[in-house]
Amino acid sequence: MANGNGKKKKKKIIIISVIAVVVIALVVLVIIGSRRVPVISVQTEKVQRRTITQIVTATGKIQPVTQVVINAEVSGEIIELPVREGQSVHRGQLLVRIKPDAYQADYDRAQGNVEMVKAALDKAEADYKRAQGLFEKKLISDADMDIAKAGYQGAKASYVQAVASSKESYQSLLKTSIYSPMDGTISNLPRELGERVSGSTFTQGTEIMTVADLSKMEARVDVGENDVVMVRNNDTARISVDSYPDRIFIGSVYQIANTATSTGLGTQDQVTNFQVRILLNTPKDAVFRPGMSMSADIETETKQNALTVPIQSVTVRLPKIEKAEEPKEGEAKFETTAKKENEKLEEVVFVVKDGAAKTVSVKRGISNDAYVEVNGSGLEGQDVVSGPFKAINRDLEVDSKVKIDNKTERKTGASADKDKK
Repeated sequence: MANGNGKKKKKKIIIISVIAVVVIALVVLVIIGSRRVPVISVQTEKVQRRTITQIVTATGKIQPVTQVVINAEVSGEIIELPVREGQSVHRGQLLVRIKPDAYQADYDRAQGNVEMVKAALDKAEADYKRAQGLFEKKLISDADMDIAKAGYQGAKASYVQAVASSKESYQSLLKTSIYSPMDGTISNLPRELGERVSGSTFTQGTEIMTVADLSKMEARVDVGENDVVMVRNNDTARISVDSYPDRIFIGSVYQIANTATSTGLGTQDQVTNFQVRILLNTPKDAVFRPGMSMSADIETETKQNALTVPIQSVTVRLPKIEKAEEPKEGEAKFETTAKKENEKLEEVVFVVKDGAAKTVSVKRGISNDAYVEVNGSGLEGQDVVSGPFKAINRDLEVDSKVKIDNKTERKTGASADKDKK
C-alpha cells in the first residue's frame, strides 16, 4: 500500500513539473515575440530626373468659333424658309421671310401721313414768309407775327415726327426679311414654314435658326477655380473627342473667362468654374459638329531634368523633434512650447537605408498623373517607398524595419506606358 501511494505522488510531481515547464516556455515565447520589431513589406522606386509636364484636365463641348443666332425682330407667320439644316449659305442670302402685310400697311399709312403733314408745312411756311413781309412794312402787329411764326414751327415739328414714324415703319417692314450675316452653315433650325414667331424691339424674339462657320471649331471647357490660375493663353491642349475614341487632336488656349460661373449656389455641391476656349487644329479627315462631347488635357508647364518621385510617395508627418537635454542636478527645468509650435505637418518621402525607413523633407513642384517634382536634400538615386498606400500614409515611421518586395510593385509612369504599348 505504501509503495502504491508513493508511486502516485511521484507521478503527480512529474505531471506538475511538465506543466510548469510548458507554462514557463509559453511565457518566454510571448515575451520574446512582444520584443520583436514588425517588418513592413514595401515597394520602392529609384528617384530619377525626367521631363515632366503639368496637366489640367477639363471637360466640355465642341462649338464653332463664330456663330450667329437669328432671332425674330418682328412678329408674324413664316411665309418663306428657303434653307434647311446643314445647308451652306452665303452672306446676304435670304434665310427667312415673315408675312409683311401688316407692316406694309403701317408703312403706307405713315407715308400718307408724311405727305399730308408736308402739305400743311408748305402752307405754314408760305404764311410765315408772307407775314414777315407785311411785318417789315408794319402792316401787321407783333401778335400776328408771333402767331404766324408759331404755326410754321408747329407744322415743321409735325413733319419731323411724321418722317421719323415713317422710317420706323420702314425698318419694321425690312425686318420681315432676314438675310445671312456671314458665310457659313445652318447648324440649327428649330422653326418650320408656317410657324408664328414673336419679336420686339425691347425683348429677345423667337429663335429661328443658327448660322455657324464650321471651318473653325473650338473646345469650350469648364476649369475649376483652383486650376484656372495655372492656365495661360497659348498653352497646348490635347483633345479627346468622344466621337473619335482612338484619336488625339491638338489645340491651343486662346481665351480665358474673367468671370466665374457657379452651380449649386448655397449648397455643399457648389462648384465655381471658369470657361476656357481652345482653338482646334481640325484635320481634313475629321468632321466636328457643334455640341460634341470632349475632354482636354491642357499642358500648363513643362520642366526638363526635374527630380521626381512617384506622386503617391509624398505624404505628411509631424516633424521630428530633438529631445531636450535633462537638467543637471540642482538646475531648474523649464517647460517650452517648442513642440506645439512645431506640430505643423510637413511633406516627406520615405527612403530605405540599411533595411529601415528614413524620412526626407521635400517641397513639391509641378506634377503629372504619375510623378511629382520634388526638392529634397540628397534624394537623387535613393530608393523611395512607392507603395503600398497604407504603409506610406499610416504604418511607416522613422526607423521602421522594412522589406522590399518589388514583385508586386504598382506600375507608374514609363513602366505603365510601356505595358500599354
